[in-house]
Amino acid sequence: MKKDFLPIISIDPSNIEKEDLCCAKSMDKKNSEGVILKKKWMLERFEEGMIFKKIQSSAKIFIEYIPAEYAWRPITADGYMCIHCLWVSGSAQGKGFGHALLAECEKDSKNMNGVTVVTSKKPFLTDKKIFLKHGFEVCDSAEPYFELLVKKYNKKAEDPKFNSPAKSGVIKKSKGLMVAYSRQCPFSNYYIHEMEKAALQVKIPFRAQIIESCEDAQNLASPYGTFGVFYDGKFISHEIMSIGRFEKLLAGIKLK
Repeated sequence: MKKDFLPIISIDPSNIEKEDLCCAKSMDKKNSEGVILKKKWMLERFEEGMIFKKIQSSAKIFIEYIPAEYAWRPITADGYMCIHCLWVSGSAQGKGFGHALLAECEKDSKNMNGVTVVTSKKPFLTDKKIFLKHGFEVCDSAEPYFELLVKKYNKKAEDPKFNSPAKSGVIKKSKGLMVAYSRQCPFSNYYIHEMEKAALQVKIPFRAQIIESCEDAQNLASPYGTFGVFYDGKFISHEIMSIGRFEKLLAGIKLK
């Protein structure tokens, strides 16, 4: 089906209770609490100017963005719009939906300095190619595999940049396994408990830390901002993992 026949819907306080969140369509009862927590998180973010738009489809096609002063990313980008998520699921890729949603973001930020987004050279984040096709450029990077992209409308504005904690990738005086997570992703609530069980089974000390505010996210040593896995204070992953993948990660830690 062509994108022209699929309406773009904005989720806001007036319809959030009845609308699904796209990203959580495959979630079953055991992790449905994450959807409730995500919607509560969204209601707080709407007050800060966050926008969530989806394409009405059986596939997962949505975009979430917010003025960068309130972004849950470890960046400084005053006067910019920051894209939190752009997701077009596999079956819907290559049909122009991602470009349509990016155009919505650009329209909503036309009076700002520009638009910025954190991307990754690894899976989980949106492939940066779609942003490059829309005129975005790399303006900063953070180890081990992150890049910050920008599309500037105001050529005199300062480029966005990663904050120093994200650049360092280190949490001082932290021992064992620590996972920092937020309510932004509806999957994190379920998987954080599963990750803790897996760590305790192999006797690796585990600590979960909830990210409560954009200030916390902006000062996190994970360049992703809303999720980070750390071992002995060093950033090792931004991915919300299946239990199988997490157990492989734990096995690698045990071998060190």
